[in-house]
Amino acid sequence: MDYLATPLVNVPLKWVADGKPHTRSGQGCHLRSLILLLVLSLTTQIALAQASSASALRLPRDRFKSGDGTLHAFEPVSKATRHSVVKLDLDGSTVALAAVIDTNGLAVTKGSEIKTGKLTAWLASGKEVDVELIGIDEENDVALVKVHAKGLLPIQWATEEVSVGQWVVTPGIAETPQAIGIISVPPRKIRPTRALIGVQLDFNSPTATIGKIMQGFGAEQAGLKPGDHILAVNDQLVNEGKELIKTLRDFREGQLVKLRVQRDEKEFDASVKMMPERAGRGFDRADRMNRMGGEPSQRAEGFAMAIQHDTVLQAWQCGGPLVNLESKAIGLNIARAGRVASYALPTQLVTQSILRLRHEGRTNQKIETLKTSQPVATPAL
Repeated sequence: MDYLATPLVNVPLKWVADGKPHTRSGQGCHLRSLILLLVLSLTTQIALAQASSASALRLPRDRFKSGDGTLHAFEPVSKATRHSVVKLDLDGSTVALAAVIDTNGLAVTKGSEIKTGKLTAWLASGKEVDVELIGIDEENDVALVKVHAKGLLPIQWATEEVSVGQWVVTPGIAETPQAIGIISVPPRKIRPTRALIGVQLDFNSPTATIGKIMQGFGAEQAGLKPGDHILAVNDQLVNEGKELIKTLRDFREGQLVKLRVQRDEKEFDASVKMMPERAGRGFDRADRMNRMGGEPSQRAEGFAMAIQHDTVLQAWQCGGPLVNLESKAIGLNIARAGRVASYALPTQLVTQSILRLRHEGRTNQKIETLKTSQPVATPAL
């Protein structure tokens, strides 16, 4: 019987041991009291839990991973390396950081951020100086530059292997680091996403013939049309569709390819930009999540080897050293890949790139010296 629903009239008496009559309505009141106490107890527990949760959420912002208080705790590391870092500006806008590698002002940075224009560097001293581009290793996206300044300290490179869970610091030119993080994945190859020129081939044709142009891709922008025959890619001849597909797989998003095209009886060259598959459909949910808080680096994939860490970097904060708690560089920050994913080239790969760029720079310098040292011919009178 549901005592809470029992009417309080015409209830039979019940004699109990004390000889006093009690009605069932007394039992109903007692049950109501128990339920009320239980509800109050549960409500109190929920309120306390909510108060505890709210208290946890009220952690001061400066104690967050990117908060001022947390960054200040890593100041000794940044202070020890700030004179080995420069901030690069292109036509007045900051594009990257760079790691100094010798006392003569040579530094390495992210190659794809270095465009045509006036290149300068801000030093830890607050001075702005001129910068000269020496060369770019496109395979690893590393550029070698010459900073026209004195008193720069070469970054010290770590020799030990990195470990998952290891603290890492991204120093800048200030005493406080740009950001901190933890290594989340050991060094591995970062494959590029599939990039397309934006055509569907006509496989009924014996040659590499365009059957359809895909909207929003480089082929459409370059003015290619259905029925065009693709004869070569970057001067490499292609004889059929399968050969064209195989050749284009070697190119990454953002790269330009030169296509030799035949249309009717005419041949011409077309410069086509390789674009990711999403180009024709916009960004999906994962893309939007990765863009929260800032855009990914222009080139964020296609590295032979990279260390992944959870440091929240902006694209311009790449190009400089990623250091351990001993203030030694374990790599070169090379890309903001997502909201909480950044990549750094390991020390060994950076060293190889530096040796290659230095060699190419010396070779080019010798060529320029030979050109300027040639005797000037006296014009005939």
